[in-house]
Amino acid sequence: MSFSNNSQIKILIVEDDQFMQAILQKFLSATYEIIMKADGMEALAFMQSGNLPDLIISDLNTPNLSGLALIEQTKLSDFFNSVPIIILSGEDSSEKRVACLDAGADDFIVKPFNPAELKSRINVVLRRSGRLISNL
Repeated sequence: MSFSNNSQIKILIVEDDQFMQAILQKFLSATYEIIMKADGMEALAFMQSGNLPDLIISDLNTPNLSGLALIEQTKLSDFFNSVPIIILSGEDSSEKRVACLDAGADDFIVKPFNPAELKSRINVVLRRSGRLISNL
């Protein structure tokens, strides 16, 4: 399934920090449709209700279900395993990055991040997954 218009792209953001939620909403909502969930359990419930995002951006340390556990649960599902995942984390540990990438994450971005770089990395992941066919 490919889209030529970014406004059709649905990004599920999993972030429990309200300040970070506001920043991500501000920078991404002009370009993408944003769905915000506070933890991995909410995100899984949202997807299991029939909502399939084009991309998941998840904090690594969320309550109830961590970003790493969310990757693992998503990749185990026949319905969600093709949804690309970008991890955002304040942890700059090589061990954490490797664990997330090995579990199936498509990218790992350390906070604080440059919003323009985040958008570029989102577009790279969406192009690679076939969900974006142009850079409108």
